[in-house]
Amino acid sequence: MKRIAVIVLLLLAAACKQEQPAVPGDAAHGKQLVQQYGCTSCHDIPNVSGPKGMVGPPLTHLAARQFIGGKLPNTPENLTRWLQNPQAVDPQNAMPNLGLTAEQSRDITAFLYTLK
Repeated sequence: MKRIAVIVLLLLAAACKQEQPAVPGDAAHGKQLVQQYGCTSCHDIPNVSGPKGMVGPPLTHLAARQFIGGKLPNTPENLTRWLQNPQAVDPQNAMPNLGLTAEQSRDITAFLYTLK
């Protein structure tokens, strides 16, 4: 009986643990880009020095959120797409198009996905 209880508990624990998707990109370089592009002017971003902007939403726990910009399911691919051209995803949003390359967007995504 104990063995069955232990197996059930292990299965429940495994089912409850959310798997984080694999995130391509260089998180350390992404953090540098976040600082370089002044993202803290609009966002409060943990572990990034600078102002704690309140124009955009705080990015604390971004990796755990369900949606990006209230529009897209939060996946690395969608976040990269959003960062590269926010208006293509939602023309009414206030985030500026920073002219990021695909590689820069992937690196920033990798950094933002460290914010669990």
